Amino acid sequence: MKAVITVIGKDTTGILAAVSMVCAEKDCNVIDVTQSVLDGYFCMIMIIEVLEENHEIKEIETSIVEAVPKMVVHVMHEDIFNLMHRI
Repeated sequence: MKAVITVIGKDTTGILAAVSMVCAEKDCNVIDVTQSVLDGYFCMIMIIEVLEENHEIKEIETSIVEAVPKMVVHVMHEDIFNLMHRI
């Protein structure tokens, strides 16, 4: 299963490292990531593959929010993301 993670908020050191660490702990493989800093705000989109079937999307999202509490975090299944952005 693949999922899309978005993280947005004030730029600080270690955001990407913290999110990547959670992914590793939850047996998720980072497939692709893009990030930028826009006028002091960190913006990231990460695509992951969830390798362990016993990890729920909500569980992964909760762990990321705990790792970067001042950021706005969304994690959604790839199929939902694709349907939301289909025209």
